[in-house]
Amino acid sequence: MTTVFRYRLLRWLARFAPNPVTLRWRERLRSGVGALIGIAFTGALSHHLLGNASSIPYLIAPMGASAVLLFGVPASPLAQPWSIIGGNLVSATVGVTAALLISDPVIAAAVAVGVAICAMFTLRCVHPPSGAVALTAVLGGPAVHALGYEFVFEPVALQSFMLLAAALVYHAATGHRYPHAAPAAAAAKAAQPAVAGNVAGSFARADLEAVLRERNELLDIDTDDLEALLRETEIRAYARSFGELTCADVMSSNVVSITPATTVETARALLKQHDVKALPVVDAHQHVKGIVTRADLADDGAELHPLRVLLYAILPTLRPHANSLEVVMLMSTHVRTVAASTPVVELLGLFAGRGHHHVPVVDGERRLVGIITQADLISGLHRQTSPLQRQSA
Repeated sequence: MTTVFRYRLLRWLARFAPNPVTLRWRERLRSGVGALIGIAFTGALSHHLLGNASSIPYLIAPMGASAVLLFGVPASPLAQPWSIIGGNLVSATVGVTAALLISDPVIAAAVAVGVAICAMFTLRCVHPPSGAVALTAVLGGPAVHALGYEFVFEPVALQSFMLLAAALVYHAATGHRYPHAAPAAAAAKAAQPAVAGNVAGSFARADLEAVLRERNELLDIDTDDLEALLRETEIRAYARSFGELTCADVMSSNVVSITPATTVETARALLKQHDVKALPVVDAHQHVKGIVTRADLADDGAELHPLRVLLYAILPTLRPHANSLEVVMLMSTHVRTVAASTPVVELLGLFAGRGHHHVPVVDGERRLVGIITQADLISGLHRQTSPLQRQSA
């Protein structure tokens, strides 16, 4: 009996063991450095704006929890801009109100947190650290109580906006997508029929939504992200049948490239002449330094490159001479390249759900040898799957 009990106890305790973290160490370090910068910026600027004589705290504890979400898990729906701003402001308002109306601090704290959660769900701004904001409003002591509803604006709103601004700048500077826009599920769906008919029909969006409703609990992942993740997993599993198919087998080797000194006018003419949608930018040694697309070079006012918008705003007289600009000023420098020997399966996630449309291919010395577009990938997969389909028939 003792042995059985011990076994069951150990099995129950084993459930508390954390799952392995799949995040690379570089990303973990990036998150930690971001939180350091965000909190330092928020505290320093608060101190500068409020001054030494202010009774308002330069940093409130919930900002540390918000920093974990904004910098550690920026893809979470709980870490998006409306979540932190709306959640913190709503919870602060509820907390101050509870502190003013209810004399017992324990009851006031319980009411503040409970009502804040309901309000955040209603306003679609659930942010876990906001529960601590509601508690701070009730249990923060005389200094916080003396502020009354000013607590909502200073320090809560002030510090929330500062921390969010730091997150926006830091993620942009480090090439990370924030606010998080889920990969378009339509893109993943569009890629599937060309890959394999049986994969495309495995489940529909309605099936996923029905399962989530049946579970009746909030998952810390956006539904679009979850759908894209499942579809990419299906595609990757199916792609194991492609064997040794590599990027060299599906790439277009007659790639048209330009140098950083190429003018916008010349680049636009090359796009039209060769009927392509992107041009890799290479140096004298054929190393990829960037890429420009039709959208980057558009001049119809609808899809202007952000830098051109800024240049035109500062120097309106520059617009008539815009065609003489060098592409180095407009190209995207964060270019994802792949080796020619890379298995095609590694590309499926990029094209299916991460917004890539053109991926340059490089050799062992990182020189440009080709480019893969969605059309190249689909064509290569079709050639590979046709013999498989004939064999199964």
